[in-house]
Amino acid sequence: MHAVAASLVTAALLAALAGCATAPSAPASPAARYIVVRHAEKASDDARDPDLAPAGRERAQRLAARLHDEPLRAVYVTAYRRTLQTGEPAARAHGLTPIVYDAKRAPAEFAAQLRREHRDGATLVVGHSNTAPDIAAVLCACAVEPMPDSEYDRRMIVDIDAHGHATLRIERDR
Repeated sequence: MHAVAASLVTAALLAALAGCATAPSAPASPAARYIVVRHAEKASDDARDPDLAPAGRERAQRLAARLHDEPLRAVYVTAYRRTLQTGEPAARAHGLTPIVYDAKRAPAEFAAQLRREHRDGATLVVGHSNTAPDIAAVLCACAVEPMPDSEYDRRMIVDIDAHGHATLRIERDR
């Protein structure tokens, strides 16, 4: 009789301890984070490949400051001066060299490369109004609003957890 009672008490204690082990804890950091932005405000000095305007240079500095505490592992920019000038301050602050990607590359191909090569930490991608939302949409496998040519302040943050589930969060820099 005592053996049965002892077994029941042991089983009850193990069940209670198991419940403690699965209690919710603080949210875990994402396995990977992709921060997708459009280049900052451009100047009118060159119709095809303009530099950033003074407001754009300020926005690029604010982006770098915003990403100061991110575990940034890579910064991707296109071959245009405005994207390089947007991503360069954040890259420099993290001791990184911007990586140039083809702005005409299919978003699905580019997103697959990002997910394959950057499975942890944060990756900044600087694109254009007609590419950044599509890249974010493929990364999160969700709908992302198109971006008008006048919009420069949207940060699309895609977090991928350890199980591969993606969530999209939009932040604004005003």
